[in-house]
Amino acid sequence: QVQLVESGGGLVQAGGSLRLSCAASGRTFSTYAMGWFRQALGKEREFVAAISWSGGNTYYADSVKGRFTISRDNAKNTVYLQMSSLKPEDTAVYYCAAAGGHYIATAEYDYDYWGQGTQVTVSS
Repeated sequence: QVQLVESGGGLVQAGGSLRLSCAASGRTFSTYAMGWFRQALGKEREFVAAISWSGGNTYYADSVKGRFTISRDNAKNTVYLQMSSLKPEDTAVYYCAAAGGHYIATAEYDYDYWGQGTQVTVSS
């Protein structure tokens, strides 16, 4: 069982930056691939970024490539999402998730555990 708690969301102006954190419980965090997803009001949840359990590989949605960076610190049981050059269309609830049995994963159905989400609002 893995429990995930996101933090770091908030209100930021367009062009600004935020760093989201996701703290995980459990001693097996380093064996899980981790990902970030987001859901804007009235829209389906979508993939944002993923990182392998080792941290050696990352994958991004085209919409955030070059602006967002996912990273992890297995010693701290934490995964991060550094967001820069934020746009109003990045406004959403951001969720972190953990996928067991995968080196890296981009599909929602691969993820076993989800956090409660943190709101990111980008004003124009």
